[in-house]
Parts: sequence; C-alpha cells; structure tokens
Amino acid sequence: MTHAEDAEHISLRDAGLPHDDVGLLAGLVSTRAIRRYRDEPIPPEELRAILFAATRAPSGSNRQPYRFMVLTDGPKARAAKSLIGRSAREAWQAKRVTDRYDTGSGAVDDSPKARMARTMESYVQGFERAPVLVLPCLVRYRAPTPFEGASVYPACQNLLLAARARGYGGVLTGWHFGVEAELHALLGIPDEVFIAATITLGRPAGSHGPVRRRPLSELVFAERWDSPPSWAQDPPGAGHTAAGPQSSMR
Repeated sequence: MTHAEDAEHISLRDAGLPHDDVGLLAGLVSTRAIRRYRDEPIPPEELRAILFAATRAPSGSNRQPYRFMVLTDGPKARAAKSLIGRSAREAWQAKRVTDRYDTGSGAVDDSPKARMARTMESYVQGFERAPVLVLPCLVRYRAPTPFEGASVYPACQNLLLAARARGYGGVLTGWHFGVEAELHALLGIPDEVFIAATITLGRPAGSHGPVRRRPLSELVFAERWDSPPSWAQDPPGAGHTAAGPQSSMR
C-alpha cells in the first residue's frame, strides 16, 4: 500500500474526525508545553476529537485501563481546579527555593532559568483559569509496578498531540499529588484508581514549537552505553538546550 493509499484508508476509517493541518511528524517535533491560554472554552466537538485520539493509545494486553476525568466549568470542576491550584502554588514555591530559581543565572532577567521561573509563576497563579483540566487515571488491576505507567502515559501523549493538531495546547504535570485524597473524595474516584497526572488544556496565548532538546548523539546509543551510532545526528536547524543530564550522567 502506498503512502497516499494508506492516508486515504486512515481518512476513510476515521471519518467524522476533524481535519488535521499539522501532520504527524510536524506535530511530534513542535508540540511544546503550553502553560498560557486564551480565555476561551474548548468546544465539546473538539474535546471529543482530542479524547477520542487519547483513547486510541496502546496499553498492555489492550486492557485500556486508562480513564479521563475532563473538567471544564461545572461546580466540581471549579472545586478541583481550586484544590490543584493551591497544591501547585505550594509545590512551585518549594521547588523555586530548592532548585535556586532566583540565584545564579536565575537572577539574570533574560536567562532561560529566569524566563522559566516567570512562566511557572504565571501558570500556577492562574491555574484556576485554565479552560480545561484533565485528570488521566489508571484503573489498577494488580499491585503497582514500575511498568504500569506504560498503560496510561501513551494515552496522555496522544491527548497532547491531538490538542496540537486542533490548534490547542497543554502541559502534563503532577501538581495534584498534594491533594489526591481530596480529589478522590470530590470526584468520586475509587480508591484503587491512580490519578496519573494533571493536564491543563486551552487555546495557546503564545505558539507551539519547534522544541529544543539535547543533541541526538547524547541521547541515542548503539552497541554499548555512551556510544552513539554515526547516524544519530540532528537535522539541520534543530534547536538545542543545555537543560537535562550532563554528559557525565549519560
């Protein structure tokens, strides 16, 4: 089957979904964390497309143990946003001190560290204004294992990529960790269900990528640890960042 035939086959199979102007590879390399949103709701038909794509993600034995609590502007949604907003502000203030965001390069106004601190401060202070809050959950069917995230986090990535395809954006966080018990009680989430993340969604106030990451040669190895293959070279124009592990920690 040719690429054109395959594309037509997929289009026919998924009839009823909105058009995607971005393209898969372009979306993959340009979907960045979006923390600033316009003050406008996401229409139900867009949420339907985004969540449908999320639920097409793979999972172990195709059990599909992921569930998505989608909260917009109802009374419980407002209460959940308030709970997580409070937790986010407390956690960010602690992280800001622990990671010394206001010292060193953080004291330089236009440094990446200072810009990130401003972005995070704005995000947590306005958390309750996010148009949509999604709580991806994992319905556990066995004792917790380090691998269990493989049955929920691919669905989270599908969700973020689908949002990108439709002109929206979001960010996956763990800001709910400080108020999990309250969220379970508020939303009637069973005790055995693990709240895997907090995702906020909305129309970006800024724009998407391209994203900046460490060079491919630092992240991809062949034959032995710390030995990149010759083809592990970034395409021309790829942006890089100094964030992440140092070379000695590869």
